[in-house]
Amino acid sequence: MHTRLYTKDVILVLVASFFYLMGPMLINPIIAGFAANIGASSILAGVIAGAMNLVALILRPLAGNLTDRVSKYTLTLVGGLLLLLASLGYMLTTNVALVLLSRIISGLGYTLCSVCMATWMADLLPANRIGSGMGIYGLASALGMAVGPAVSVYLYQHYSYQSVFWVAALFSILMLIVIQFVGNHGLPVSTPKTTSTATPKMQLVQPKVIPLAVILLLFSLPYFATENYIVSYIAHRHFAVPAGAFFPIYAIILLVMRLALRDAFDHVPFKKFFWLCLGFNLLGVIGLTDLSNWFMLFLGAFGFAAGYGLMFSICQAKALSLVPASDRGLANSTFYIGIDLGMSGGPMLAGLITAILPWAWLYPVMGLTLPMIVAVYWANRRSLA
Repeated sequence: MHTRLYTKDVILVLVASFFYLMGPMLINPIIAGFAANIGASSILAGVIAGAMNLVALILRPLAGNLTDRVSKYTLTLVGGLLLLLASLGYMLTTNVALVLLSRIISGLGYTLCSVCMATWMADLLPANRIGSGMGIYGLASALGMAVGPAVSVYLYQHYSYQSVFWVAALFSILMLIVIQFVGNHGLPVSTPKTTSTATPKMQLVQPKVIPLAVILLLFSLPYFATENYIVSYIAHRHFAVPAGAFFPIYAIILLVMRLALRDAFDHVPFKKFFWLCLGFNLLGVIGLTDLSNWFMLFLGAFGFAAGYGLMFSICQAKALSLVPASDRGLANSTFYIGIDLGMSGGPMLAGLITAILPWAWLYPVMGLTLPMIVAVYWANRRSLA
C-alpha cells in the first residue's frame, strides 16, 4: 500500500513552483529585445539576457547553505518578493542600467526559489516516495519552461513588452499568496549527532552530487543548444518543418512520460534509467540531425524528452537520496549548478560549432557528449549504485 503522496502542502508547493517559474520564463525570451529597444547595444543586450543565469550560477552554493539553515518558507518568500520587484523594475523604467539591476535581482530571486522550493518539496515527501514526488515536481518545472515562453511570445506579438512584465508580476504575486497556506514551513533539519557534522562550515558544493551534476550538464547541452538555435538551424539548413512545433511536442511527451513513470522513479535502479535515457538522447540527436520531415522532428522531440527530460527528475531524486535530510539544500544547489552550466554552455557551444563548421555538423558534434556521459558514469558507477 502506497504512502499518501499528494497532501495539501505538497499540492500547494507544486502549484507555487509552477507560478514562481512562470515569471522568469515569461521574461527570458523577450528581455534581450526589450533591452535593445530601450537603447542597449547588441553586446549589452546579451549581457542583460545572460545576467540572471550568471547570478544564479554564482549564488547557488550560498542558496544551498541557507536552505539547510533557514526556513524554506522564509527564503521562498524573499525569493518571490525579489522576482516581483524585478518584474516591477522592468515595467517602470527605460533606463538600461536599472534594467540590468532588475535582471540581477531576478537572478537572486530565481536562485532562492529554485533551490528552496525543490528542497521544500523533498522535505514534504514520504521517504519511500521521493522519486515519484520529485518526478512530478520536475513536471511542474517542465510545464513552466514550456508554457512561459509560449505565453511570452504571444503577449509581445499581440500587445507589448509591458504586458509580459505585468503577467510575470501577477504570477509572482500568485506564488506569494499560495505559499501562505502551506502548513509545514520547512524548518532546518538537524542530524541525530551534531548539526556541525552535516554541513561543516560553508561548503560550496555537496561532493556526492557532483557526478550527477556533471552527467546532467552533458545530457542538457544538446537540448539547450536546440532551445536557442533551432530557428536558425532550420533556416540555415532549409528544412520545411516549423521550428515552433518542437517545444509543444517535447512538453506533451514529457508530461505523458513523467506521469506514466512516476512510480518507477522509486523502484527502478538508477543504472537502468541511465542507459535508457542515454539511448533516447542519442535518438534526439539523430532526429535533429536531419529535420527533413515531421517524423524526424517528432523523433528529436521524443528523444530529448525521454532522455534529458526524464534524466532531470531521475538525477534530482538520486541527488536527494545520496545525502542526509540536513544536506538537501546543498545537494539541490549542486544539482542546479549542472543545469545553470547547461543553460549557458549549450548556446555557447552551438555558437562555437556553427562558427567553425557547416550547420549540418551541429548535432553530430553535439553527439560527442554521449561518450563523455558514459565516461563520467563509469568512473562513478559504484557511488551511484
